[in-house]
Amino acid sequence: MRFGLFIPQGWRLDLVGIDPGEQWGVMRDLASYADDGGIWDSLWVYDHFHTVPMPTKEATHEAWSLMAAYAATTSRIKLGQMCTAMSYRNPVYLAKVAATCDLISGGRIQMGIGGGWYEHEWRAYGYGFPSAGVRLARLDEGVQIMGDAWREGVVSFEGKHYQVDGAIVEPRPLQKGGIPLWVAGGGEKVTLRIAAKYAQYTNFTSEPEGFAHKSQVLAAHCRDVGTDFGAIVRSANINVVVGSSEADVQDRLNGVRSRIRALTGDAAADAMLNSMSSPAAGSGTPEQIIEALQKLRDLGCDYIICYFPEAAYDRSGVEAFEKEIIPALS
Repeated sequence: MRFGLFIPQGWRLDLVGIDPGEQWGVMRDLASYADDGGIWDSLWVYDHFHTVPMPTKEATHEAWSLMAAYAATTSRIKLGQMCTAMSYRNPVYLAKVAATCDLISGGRIQMGIGGGWYEHEWRAYGYGFPSAGVRLARLDEGVQIMGDAWREGVVSFEGKHYQVDGAIVEPRPLQKGGIPLWVAGGGEKVTLRIAAKYAQYTNFTSEPEGFAHKSQVLAAHCRDVGTDFGAIVRSANINVVVGSSEADVQDRLNGVRSRIRALTGDAAADAMLNSMSSPAAGSGTPEQIIEALQKLRDLGCDYIICYFPEAAYDRSGVEAFEKEIIPALS
């Protein structure tokens, strides 16, 4: 198994209480820590504009600005977004942005891409909120445009949603064949078929039964479109709160809850904590988390991306994961 690390950027209310003028320093220093340690294969940000579980005035730092910043301030680690919403940027413009970031980084950018889902920020930013069918059709067209742009340096495309007429994307990415595509989401009819056609990586649920089922669906789409299922790396995201005992885990979860409840209220804070409070979701003692991840590995999950809600305030959970969990699974 390989492992990626989410860097707090505010979207999940994970920079609360840190002065906005100091937040970049916190994010940069954690990215440098991950880069220097040689343990993490990649670092990740979310592509969102408004916080969850509800919009607040707390900071949410923009994903591709961070990609450029991390490209310039790290030297080894891969850099990704989980995941870029296709409709937030014109795809050939996005191809240009990503190619530039890839050059700055020395060839380390990953393209996490999906249809997008957070209706509030869509409408707030003037994108409307088209149907899931339209969002996914844009995703399909967009990944074709980006792939052609990165391979050829120039792209023309006449689709239902996007039209491109001789757009030049030079310089191209440093990575041979273009930037690796992570198609995120578990939609069985469309998203996983798009992944089967174009992706080098997928990302869907960490729940074992769901992971096994989505894998079967992806395999069927690969057979239909004539691609190699075995060549696609299957990944999952987990929310990690690791403690030396179950009581320690609960104390850490309570600390996360206390930071966000003033902004979200009790019900939303409880719902958010419930989504990250089991070993299957990524939280528990090292032994519990290892057992849960071994089950995923046995199902063909080769890559785990870890979100630590405490990371901006306390790196002890990250350090425990590095010392006690990663060596048991790598």
